[in-house]
Amino acid sequence: MPTNEAMPYIARHYKIFSPLMNDSTPRIDPYASLRLPEFRYWLGATAFATLASRALAVALGFQIYELSRDPLALGILGLVEAIPAVGLSLFGGHVADRHDRRAIVLSTRAVSVIAAIAFAVLSFNLQAYGLAALYAVVFVAGIARGFADPANTAFEAQVVPRELYTNASSWGGTMGYVTAIVGSALGGFAYAIIGVTNTYLMIALLFVLALGCMSLIKKKPMLPVEQGESIWTSIALGVRYVFRSQILVGSMALDLFAVLFGGAIALLPIFATDILNVGPVGLGFLVAAPSVGALIAMVWSTRFPPVKGAGKLLLVMVAGFGISMIVFALSKNFYLSLLALALSGLFDGVSVVIRFTILSLYSPEHLRGRIAAVNWIFIGSSNEIGAFESGVAASLLGTVPAVWIGGVVTLLVVAATAVFAPKLRNMDLDPKYVPAMQETERLEIENATGV
Repeated sequence: MPTNEAMPYIARHYKIFSPLMNDSTPRIDPYASLRLPEFRYWLGATAFATLASRALAVALGFQIYELSRDPLALGILGLVEAIPAVGLSLFGGHVADRHDRRAIVLSTRAVSVIAAIAFAVLSFNLQAYGLAALYAVVFVAGIARGFADPANTAFEAQVVPRELYTNASSWGGTMGYVTAIVGSALGGFAYAIIGVTNTYLMIALLFVLALGCMSLIKKKPMLPVEQGESIWTSIALGVRYVFRSQILVGSMALDLFAVLFGGAIALLPIFATDILNVGPVGLGFLVAAPSVGALIAMVWSTRFPPVKGAGKLLLVMVAGFGISMIVFALSKNFYLSLLALALSGLFDGVSVVIRFTILSLYSPEHLRGRIAAVNWIFIGSSNEIGAFESGVAASLLGTVPAVWIGGVVTLLVVAATAVFAPKLRNMDLDPKYVPAMQETERLEIENATGV
């Protein structure tokens, strides 16, 4: 049910269209979360940070492959960031549930600025420093990310009322994907036009702007913490809660294994250079293509939230992602490859809205940071470790077989999830039923774990 503090706000932005029913279903204003000033600041911070990070991914990936001509070097890039980010994530979640989340996010954004400047300095004479120097900076950035991701996810949930989580997730995803499109293309064009050093300096400025937007959001109150609880006990409570929830762990695992084996983003520089022959500008478009499809999905979700039959829809979307990657792997035509990547993004965009709504709705406030940390371990494993897996598979099997076999594995993962996670498969995010489902899920888990 809506909280007492949120009721005046909800009353202004919801319309009741079933007055004859006792459980009248509210219809949300598609712009409801945008009417909150602090959510707009959060969107601004997300926009600038995504612009910077996606431009950085294109520039760094192309520079490393240009120097090494080795797909394994791209895989190592993902692994170097994943080791500290994933390894520290659980501790980062513990910190996020006990300290000012806003301060954590601001501190880690500052590290991103310093890292981008360091890349620019190294690029003045990279032949002298070597790839190891780039990897060292990536490792430091990964340490910051281990604290940033859980804190940012938990802090976002404090910026908007609980009743607007789906709407806020849709708008947050929309902004993220718009800026991912622009940022990816920007990274490719900047690399080709102003050079890699100036590109890194531009990225540093974008991170500064993200830092400024986040600073406009006020500090949020934290719930009292249990005194005398050890760090390991605190972390274990969050992990046990997730693994007792079939809905939480099922949605996280589905994303983990689908992207771990089905993703091809780390190998795009190889497709752009050796298979499609489109250079750095073409690479920018290839990297941006999934975000175009995801943007369409996000805009659709602001008006038609994917709540009815959300569990089954999630499975269908991930299966569509796997099929799209198979088509991309086998394509020799640049435009067909762009279409396949765009469709993969569309399917992934719908699944992102569903998964982040699940994360927000099914996470108790006092465990929010730790549950977010577990989620980011799954995401980090699927993205960065998946990049390493892609590099190794491409070295052993060849680039094209590595991608289409990954798509086949994704389809097998979907089938297994449908069989072994019935609560997720039958999940419905309809507002009429979610509160009761949440409470039942929470009580079952708390009784079983003692959380």
